[in-house]
Amino acid sequence: MKVKICGITNIEDAMQAISFGADALGFQVGMRHKTEDEISPEEAKAIVASLPPFVSYVMVTHLLDAKTIISLLKLIPRITTVQLHEDDIDLKEISAIREKIPSVRIIKAIHVVVDGSESPLQKLHNYDGIADALILDSVNMKEDRIGGTGMTHDWTLSKKMVDSSHLPVFLAGGLTQDNVQYAIRSVGPYAVDVNSGVKISRTSRRKDPVKVRDFIYQAKNALFRSTNE
Repeated sequence: MKVKICGITNIEDAMQAISFGADALGFQVGMRHKTEDEISPEEAKAIVASLPPFVSYVMVTHLLDAKTIISLLKLIPRITTVQLHEDDIDLKEISAIREKIPSVRIIKAIHVVVDGSESPLQKLHNYDGIADALILDSVNMKEDRIGGTGMTHDWTLSKKMVDSSHLPVFLAGGLTQDNVQYAIRSVGPYAVDVNSGVKISRTSRRKDPVKVRDFIYQAKNALFRSTNE
């Protein structure tokens, strides 16, 4: 099971996550909705430049125009993946990123409203042939959060999306060391993604090393156990 630790704001948290076995780290650059974890492109560049190879570094952004996103990706050359976390980004903009920087992998978020008022299933195949993977994340528009909500969504719906998707699917939204094994077994995602669930507190900009360690252990052990039961 692949694990991404998102909302990295400093070198110490990044190195700890890598030491515990994280496969990817997410850096929030270009945010349009509420978050405590946005960093500047220069900060992201400095952090990533100090980190070892063989880990995937992901720029998570709410930006909508390909030109600006491409400029940021060129500014942070060790970023290997861009996570487009805004629903409103046009397919033409995503295609432009693919055309201009074909080596960068694209993860497209599909938002799941926590009250279940909207179904994301109709969006599932919009990104076939454009994105490399999808991420399902909880949305809480009352707080203007399209990630980092600390809230789970309907995992039965997530399971349907994983089963129907032509692309690998990351699961995010309210995951913690206490529920990640159940989530993995229930949904069967390609990877899991966590931010607020491993923080010192929900609104902190720092990660709790014990929570990070335990989350990664539980996530990777969930797959091991399910294949040996």
